[in-house]
Amino acid sequence: MIDWIPLELYSPFYFYFLLVIVFIVFMDSQGQRVPSGNKFQLLGLIIGILITIYIGFRPLSGRYFGDTGTYGQIFAKYADGADVTAQRDLLFHYFAKFTSYFLNVHFFLFACATLYVLPLYIVCKKWFKDLWFFGFIFLITAFEFWAYGTNGVRNGIAGSMFLLAISREKRIFQLLFLIVSINFHKTMLLPTAGFVLANFYNKPKHLIYFWLLCIPVSLIGGSFFENIFGSLGFDDRLSYFTEGNKFDDPFSSTGFRWDFLLYSASAVFAGWYYIIKKGYQDKIYFWLFNTFIFANAFWILVIRANFSNRFAYLSWFLMGMVIVYPLLRQNILKNQYKKVGIILGLQFAFTFLMNVILG
Repeated sequence: MIDWIPLELYSPFYFYFLLVIVFIVFMDSQGQRVPSGNKFQLLGLIIGILITIYIGFRPLSGRYFGDTGTYGQIFAKYADGADVTAQRDLLFHYFAKFTSYFLNVHFFLFACATLYVLPLYIVCKKWFKDLWFFGFIFLITAFEFWAYGTNGVRNGIAGSMFLLAISREKRIFQLLFLIVSINFHKTMLLPTAGFVLANFYNKPKHLIYFWLLCIPVSLIGGSFFENIFGSLGFDDRLSYFTEGNKFDDPFSSTGFRWDFLLYSASAVFAGWYYIIKKGYQDKIYFWLFNTFIFANAFWILVIRANFSNRFAYLSWFLMGMVIVYPLLRQNILKNQYKKVGIILGLQFAFTFLMNVILG
């Protein structure tokens, strides 16, 4: 366990570390015409290993790391010999039970962090070859990446497994990793439904219209949808939709979150620009964008609820890929590498603002 960093500085230290990395990439992008994948290969591997260790060996503090204390209690229960009695997220519980035979709680959390980070490296390596570092940095500097490595651990692993599923070429492996994703966190049924729809209905423009329509619908009748989602039994953790604002969390405030909506809109605009404006054609990108739009539209319907950012994560974990994927696969923009550096800087500026300055 990393206990030599004060708890109140543990999370900020991560974001200041990323600030240095983003600054290095930004300065490099402004001085060269094309990205050099070889230049950042070793740096990317070092960063991946360091953040996995840093996330995995964090202190067992519920105050500073959300549900980390709860995960520690779950593991301790299984280490004491308890049987798996959970009705959902079974694969996570069996994973916790299995590792309790030979790991302590700190190495269990490290194993969870590895399952969270390693698939992202594999996905970026698969899609972007020598430029994988740039895709990877977009993922780890995203707004909710830290939170879902330290708080929403099951959901974070499930999101990484979902991306791994999309990156597979054979349907059997796509299906396998989708099943793994859903059984780590049941709420992944929503993006899975979006992915299935994307395979049969490839109409990005229509889905953008649907996304836009959800904004006035939510403004007019948002509470109706909050009650529906909170009572469907989709996941008992969604009961906070219908509960009062009794939680001590920087993102628990209710009301129509225009800040989060604008954040999501950046990915919608990116997809519109690449696909509609520039005519970009790529099967995998269509899957990513259409799935993001589908899941994010449903979040808009419950945007005013307590902790709606948890529901937003079901689309937000795809945002980095939605924004950067075409830029690492094809030359679309003039001075494209410079634009990649600027976009990365803007994305991380929002992350730093929400997690450090305001968080």
